[in-house]
Amino acid sequence: MTEGARTAGPSSLARAPVGVLLGTVTGVAGLALICLGWPALLVPAARPAAGRVVARLAALERARLARWYGHESAGEGGLGFVAARALVGALAGYACFNALFLAVLLLLGGLWDLVLGGSQPVPVTLPGVRVVTSSGALGLTAGLAALTLTALLTLAAAALDRAVAARFLGPDRQERLRRRVAELTASRTGIVRAVDDERRRIERDLHDGVQQRGVALAMLLGRARHQIASDGAGSDGAGSDGAGSDGAGRARVAELIDQAYTESRRLLDELRGVAWRIYPTALDELGLRAALDGAAERAGVPVTVHYGLAGRPVSEVETALYFVAREAITNAVKHAAAHDILVVLSEDERTVSVAISDDGRGGADPAGGGLSGLARRVRALDGELSVHSPPGGPTRVTATLPKAPPCG
Repeated sequence: MTEGARTAGPSSLARAPVGVLLGTVTGVAGLALICLGWPALLVPAARPAAGRVVARLAALERARLARWYGHESAGEGGLGFVAARALVGALAGYACFNALFLAVLLLLGGLWDLVLGGSQPVPVTLPGVRVVTSSGALGLTAGLAALTLTALLTLAAAALDRAVAARFLGPDRQERLRRRVAELTASRTGIVRAVDDERRRIERDLHDGVQQRGVALAMLLGRARHQIASDGAGSDGAGSDGAGSDGAGRARVAELIDQAYTESRRLLDELRGVAWRIYPTALDELGLRAALDGAAERAGVPVTVHYGLAGRPVSEVETALYFVAREAITNAVKHAAAHDILVVLSEDERTVSVAISDDGRGGADPAGGGLSGLARRVRALDGELSVHSPPGGPTRVTATLPKAPPCG
């Protein structure tokens, strides 16, 4: 079991008082630093030293939060965090210590009266009820109530400590894990939906393109066969006009065959286009640059590709970059009537990005089928997709992905 899991259990009740006590000490130290050391922040020469003191106090606070609350965050904190933590620590410590002092005073006073027999009768009158009790019993009861209040104040102070840490330092490990699980669940659902959408698109391409070309080709071949059969039947019963009709029939058959040949070439082009849209072989064989050059050639409008990557990304990232660029190019040509498209690929130490800009009429909907599918694909790799497309244009689609895929 991890430390974060242990602190979430009953042991957190025992850790909270120690965390609040130490938080009171660091809070008072933070208040003293702010009250006495703020003039140093106004002196340029003293700012580096003041910054180091603030950084050390923030590091102490992070260590306390991790040790006693299980809040391990990646944030560094700063003067804002130290100031907020100082205020919370001082006020929470003041409230808790006063409540604890009152509880101890009442408990010891009541116990003293009961042991030494010095209790005095105390009448307690409530609406419809009159009770006579002893001062010792009343002191013990009030002390237990004050002790309960102290415990509640301590837990509230610990919760406020965590809230301040989450605000200035970011979520703790448990919260990050919870968010990660939620993201993975959402991305898994999104991937399934994206696969279904891709299947529908392939079926639509086959039905609207390839199937129609195939039907046209079959009709042309059928007409040619019918023409040949008609010419054969006509030549059997023809007289002197047989030679002329044979010539016309052969010309008609040749014309139909030419049309069938042209239609077959179109059918092959449609098949190649569908196969390319499913997954281009050039992406695996030649790399992302060649695949994007191929997509630019098929766009039908000028597409400029600036390739700023030092090497090939990993396969999953490379595929996502390609499909983002290709879908953005297709949308710009098909829906935005763009006349010029620019594709820029860049990278830094951790991420790789692709940005597609066009001069179309804009108005792209990020929730549309194509862009939403791309967003799900990018999020599945821990990336981000942004779309800026005001009415009238221009449109800019940007995808940023980590160089190393998740769990890769």
